[in-house]
Amino acid sequence: MENVLIGHSNDDYTGVSVVIFPQGAVAGVDVRGSAPGTRETDLLRCGNAIQKVNAIMLAGGSAFGLDAAGGVMRFLHEKGWGFNTGKHIVPIVSSAILFDLNDGKLHFPDSEMGYVACKNAQSDTLTGGRIGAGKGASVGKVLGLFYSCWGGVGVASLKVGQATVSAIVAVNAFGDIYDCNNGRIIAGAKIGDGEFLDTAKYMMNNDLSMYTSGTNTTIGVVFTDAALTKEQANKLASVSHNGLAMSIRPVHTMLDGDTLFAASTGDVKTEFNSLCVGAAEAVRLAVINAVKPK
Repeated sequence: MENVLIGHSNDDYTGVSVVIFPQGAVAGVDVRGSAPGTRETDLLRCGNAIQKVNAIMLAGGSAFGLDAAGGVMRFLHEKGWGFNTGKHIVPIVSSAILFDLNDGKLHFPDSEMGYVACKNAQSDTLTGGRIGAGKGASVGKVLGLFYSCWGGVGVASLKVGQATVSAIVAVNAFGDIYDCNNGRIIAGAKIGDGEFLDTAKYMMNNDLSMYTSGTNTTIGVVFTDAALTKEQANKLASVSHNGLAMSIRPVHTMLDGDTLFAASTGDVKTEFNSLCVGAAEAVRLAVINAVKPK
């Protein structure tokens, strides 16, 4: 897709994924989970002054990972991409993080890792796996990390009329990942014999009051070349969560910080309801692709 650059950077534990819009993008956001970690999301609300963002960053490291946005800002500032205040260019970088602090030593994406992710950014590069923000991600953690499966970054793209809608999602969910077409769990909590536990059923019959909140989250970006107003971008972000509901069970719990951004970089005319359907499907496919064996 034109006017979109995607890059990743990671070490052995955590990482950053960044979606850069060199010419800016009309954007919206919907924070649906109850344990979020975000930066520069209020300015995406309708009625606020800023109309375009220059990048959206997804990162691991829990709240520490928000530091990586400083490196993204530094890269964009060097390129001259940002909001012109008259005296300075201020890059607008909206961000969300996930929890992957699973090692005894603290590892989190810093400013330099954010900068490197930008240096690695390329056009038309929809790659996924255990890279970037998904490097340390896992899914199905109701019995603890030992019984979970690896998560990762998933990507998907499809056509809606003349427009293209794409999704990049870092999947670090408390719940299981399943295929809604056949109801089968494809990644999640496992029991001793390797069979999937079925987290949703387990939760309805067991006490989870001792479970620590805020150690999960699925975050992502839906981007399109369809023309959108700021109001429509926010609505698209909201509807895109249907893709999470079709692929993660349970989703949007008090234990997750699920956040999705939506961004428009083009002027292609497309029927909006159809675009919403396509966006949800792109998110669903991206989630599944994040956990498929590579």
